[in-house]
Amino acid sequence: MADPRQHKMPPIGVKLSTSIESRGSGYLARVRWTDPHTKKRPSRSAFVPTPEDAEAFFVTMQQATETGADLLVTFADYVDSIGDRWQRGLDTTSTVAGYDASLRLRVLPALGHIKVSKITTGLIDRTIDQWETEHRPSTIKTSIGVLVRVLDVAVRDEVIPSNPAKNRARRAFNHVPALEPGSMRAFAIQDVETLNALAAKCAEVHQSYSDHVMLCALLSARGSEVSGLEAGDIDWKNRIVKIERQIYPGKGGLVRKQTKGRKTRFVPILDELEPVLARLSGGKKPEDPLLRGPRGGVLTTATVRDATNWDQIVIDLGLPNLTRHGLRHTGATWLADAGVPLHVLQRILGHASIETTKGYLHPDHRQLNEAAQLANQFLTRPKTRQHRKEPPRRNGPQL
Repeated sequence: MADPRQHKMPPIGVKLSTSIESRGSGYLARVRWTDPHTKKRPSRSAFVPTPEDAEAFFVTMQQATETGADLLVTFADYVDSIGDRWQRGLDTTSTVAGYDASLRLRVLPALGHIKVSKITTGLIDRTIDQWETEHRPSTIKTSIGVLVRVLDVAVRDEVIPSNPAKNRARRAFNHVPALEPGSMRAFAIQDVETLNALAAKCAEVHQSYSDHVMLCALLSARGSEVSGLEAGDIDWKNRIVKIERQIYPGKGGLVRKQTKGRKTRFVPILDELEPVLARLSGGKKPEDPLLRGPRGGVLTTATVRDATNWDQIVIDLGLPNLTRHGLRHTGATWLADAGVPLHVLQRILGHASIETTKGYLHPDHRQLNEAAQLANQFLTRPKTRQHRKEPPRRNGPQL
């Protein structure tokens, strides 16, 4: 167990006395001060390799008497000391859980043993480079996010002068890489027949699981958004479904909130989905849930997976990589193939960036070829001459 005296910091305003002792292969640097309340003489020491390092230790301790911050604290000890201050402003029902897991599982194992004052942009870059070989982009983004938040607190506590993770965070958060056309299609079901076969397999367990599959795919919706649908969200006159809320399990129970993009979306009703919507909404009040599970509870992607033995079903259908979220990719891919304009598809899916929507386009150049055909038809169509009637000539000079 570490000696607690090694972590004691001098209070603000005290006068320090310093000493250096040669100890084998290095030097023991020590500072002492008089506690203004107890009048005792506590100390803090560090074993360093050179006298220059000892002087740097003294400078750091002197700075502590001016700011009150522990400039020698490790990242792990600092996280323990600040408690949940880094969580301020986060959604405690959803976001905090993911950030907390990233902090425990990735950030602390990578950086916890390093002094906060020694964490540099280069060190963070190398850490992220390692994460990129092991984790998905969304996981890395969350890990950077919690690191930025903790170091922001360290800046406010004057442990460090600036946040070395800020620049890397901007590169990760604000730069939206252009997806290659077709890059999202690998996560989708290829045709309606296969979708119907998947729904039929789920129906063998319970009809609600089959309905969940059809709603996610044919509304291009997330599972939590399907759980949030109400009977009144169906507009039969205009043949659209309104998606404006989601329900999912969070801290303390089920969470009901706006969609991920915090915007209401309107999705056209496809013919394949019409009988499902008619059956689910029949006889219900507008505020009644559209879909619930076998026991009347909210369906989540996890319950659908476990109840239907999803992993085995998709293997049997030749879709081993299909996840529940892949159903949303399915609907988006089909709409793109149907020729829905890109800006309309973006609104249907609720993407903030049109670059994300481009990932659903077919990877070949069929749209360009179709555009060329339309242009050629326009350019080669017969032109009707319009004869302009000349004004009558007048005798004499024209003024």
